[in-house]
Amino acid sequence: MKIFLDANVLVSVLNKEYPLFPYSARVLSLMYKETFQLYTSPICLAISYYFSEKKSGASAAKRKIDLLNSKILVSEVGSEEVFKTLKNPLIQDFEDGLEYYSALKTSGEAIVSEDSNGFYFSEIPVYTCQDFLEKVVISGV
Repeated sequence: MKIFLDANVLVSVLNKEYPLFPYSARVLSLMYKETFQLYTSPICLAISYYFSEKKSGASAAKRKIDLLNSKILVSEVGSEEVFKTLKNPLIQDFEDGLEYYSALKTSGEAIVSEDSNGFYFSEIPVYTCQDFLEKVVISGV
């Protein structure tokens, strides 16, 4: 299953933000299971770096992003995704639109985000970390 991880999931793991951390870390650990392919975008990595740098400093943030980059797949965001985001009248948050079309470009089957309401326009399922673990990973839906 191809899963797209939003920046807030990555930030939670990198900064060990509770109470989300146990769920987000478990979602991220799915990278070690052959049945899951985890994706994120360069934009999400940039956002994650920003918040990690604020908490841990530039050197630690670079190490964390380097580790993420070596473990999960990075989708593309280009002019096509920008165009689609701008042309979709349902999309109010430009960054969420870019993430959505980036997820679709990877043939993503779900988006995991703690701002699942921000993807109200999505045609693929959007889960919070806890919901994804309970509804997809544990129950196999």
